Amino acid sequence: MKDTLTPDDRPVLRARGVSKFFPGTIALDDVDLALRPGEVHALLGENGAGKSTLIKCLTGAYRRDAGLIELDGQEVEPQSTADSQKLGIGTVYQEVNLLPNLTVAENLFLGRQPMRAGFVARRRMNREARDVLAGYGLDVDPGEPLTAYSVAIQQVIAIARAVEMSGKVLILDEPTASLDRDEVQLLFGVIRQLTARGLAVVFITHFLDQVFDISDRATVLRNGRVVGTVNMSEVSQRDVITMMLGRQLEARVQRHEVGPAGKGLVAIEGLAKRGMIEPFSLNIREGEVVGLAGLLGSGRTETCNLIFGAVQADQGRILLREKEISVSRPRDAIAHRFALCPEDRKVDGIVGDLSVRDNIILALQARQGWMRPIPRAKVNEIAESYVRALDIRLASLDMPIRLLSGGNQQKALLARWLATNPDFLILDEPTRGIDVGAHAEIIALIEQLRADGMALLVASSEMEELVAYSTRVVVLRDRQQVSELTGDAITPENIVRAIADEGEAA
Repeated sequence: MKDTLTPDDRPVLRARGVSKFFPGTIALDDVDLALRPGEVHALLGENGAGKSTLIKCLTGAYRRDAGLIELDGQEVEPQSTADSQKLGIGTVYQEVNLLPNLTVAENLFLGRQPMRAGFVARRRMNREARDVLAGYGLDVDPGEPLTAYSVAIQQVIAIARAVEMSGKVLILDEPTASLDRDEVQLLFGVIRQLTARGLAVVFITHFLDQVFDISDRATVLRNGRVVGTVNMSEVSQRDVITMMLGRQLEARVQRHEVGPAGKGLVAIEGLAKRGMIEPFSLNIREGEVVGLAGLLGSGRTETCNLIFGAVQADQGRILLREKEISVSRPRDAIAHRFALCPEDRKVDGIVGDLSVRDNIILALQARQGWMRPIPRAKVNEIAESYVRALDIRLASLDMPIRLLSGGNQQKALLARWLATNPDFLILDEPTRGIDVGAHAEIIALIEQLRADGMALLVASSEMEELVAYSTRVVVLRDRQQVSELTGDAITPENIVRAIADEGEAA
């Protein structure tokens, strides 16, 4: 089809049909992206949506399995991040990718220092560094160590280096995560200067207010596919949130009527961690599922980790059956029959090289103590029973768990914690990155555990999923509780309304 854009609007960088596959996972599925010169283009999506994979494909860190990339209308094939820089594509990450033991000028010109008679021409390098940084509004001493300056200044220096080495496309991956309000505005001033010079800037963040402040357009990814590309002037935050969270489960997940909850089990009073999560209180009863809703960065995972002792609270207390308990580390939580299936099963959950059997028995053995090993016959009995009960598909209990599909890894992780016979189960994104069949099985398991009297706290970005099984839904925004939905008020529309701060949700 003929491109109807004007010459000035024609993409400087375009991805067409880019796909990337990992064992058991489609990370990117036929993704298109077009970046125009002089625009800030936000790339949005929850964890696992495919943002990082797409960036790695664009910059040569990953080899894509399908599709093509065009730069200035010509197909390119970057083989590495260094190759992409030479082509004109620079990237700056949340963690400043500079060398703190070097000076500002040395970082800015690393690998391309001006030379004289075989030696680095330091005076010239410092002079040129000062001139370059002055163009970004920075008046700094280029001979000072990088660590002499704030994270915001370091980010600008990293951007200057990336632009000097590339100069066509700049990708900023969560650049404001560690910055305060004034520092964010400093960075945005630099971004506006760059777009005025004709650079295309990709802006990845979970702060939607910043997206609306700085971005011209946004592309939303979900489960490795493009949901849509929008002009920011034509949409509201609610529109974008709905695109990010989606409606993909409506056809196969329906809300079920649940009976009354049982006795109070866990009471959380004013629990908080400075800089991580504001004080929150929550009561969870036997036989109920409390859902945690909110966008990436809203505090869902932080809430789960704080309750489980993976992060130590600064204030507040936890009561179990009306008696205060100490949960300063996960071992304490396990001793009180708490269990947590973390968001990132590959990093914080499974031990990839251990067998499925050893992964399933891990938490139970830890609670009993490593000096009292569980007999081998008992280990086999427990592992085999959960493999049958959860329909974990495997060739052998002896196989490394990393060889299982994502859904079967998730079920094995659930088996690990169910083997401890918990009273209180915390699930953080239990259905992320798994196939449709395993997805439905885990939802059915959640409902069965609730019906059996277990108390559950489930953090999920899947709204329809929360609506289906939650007895209550707590909505988080900006790392604090903003709403609690009950009964007929638990709907996708009310969750979106609460996340977008559109008055009362119920």
